[in-house]
Amino acid sequence: MSKDFYTSIKNRRSIYGIAKEAVVSDERIAEVIEYAVKHTPSAFNSQSGRAVLLLGEQHDRLWDIVKKTLQETVSEKNFPKTEEKINSFRNGYGSVLFFEDQKVVGDLQEQFPLYKENFLIWSQQASGILQYIIWTSLEVEGFGASLQHYNPLIDEEVRKTWDIPSHWKLMAQLPFGKPIAAAGEKEFQAIEERVKIFK
Repeated sequence: MSKDFYTSIKNRRSIYGIAKEAVVSDERIAEVIEYAVKHTPSAFNSQSGRAVLLLGEQHDRLWDIVKKTLQETVSEKNFPKTEEKINSFRNGYGSVLFFEDQKVVGDLQEQFPLYKENFLIWSQQASGILQYIIWTSLEVEGFGASLQHYNPLIDEEVRKTWDIPSHWKLMAQLPFGKPIAAAGEKEFQAIEERVKIFK
């Protein structure tokens, strides 16, 4: 599937209605993730971004962890709505977990103390770029996805389950699958209020 850059930017939306069905091969999905991780820009070329791709039973396992964790924190009265939302993510084909390697960040803080505080900010910015590239790339391939943030509630269980290094910090989760419902209407603020141009 081929789309131009601007169409891909426009079409990338939060899609919550997803099915446990592949639209491309698992090998292609992995290729997309690896390409994005390799080419995502980062401050000082730190390459601190990490990604974990979960497919099949491993994807289901993630959302079972989320459900169990939230069942212990959300009130019984409010849990059915929470469970419905989590099930919608579990209904997808796979998930991408985004991490930032804190060892890389810490080493840079030591090497360049003048920028110590900035490296934490730059790390988050790089993660945001990686998340956006992968999200948009999966959209180009025909998947629907939405970005979720159940960290830090699930961090410890995720680390144990997939033997994630302790210095990888969980940033976000991206469940994806075959779209079965369109994104809702999106309202835009006046662009003149958001962009200033000086000549």
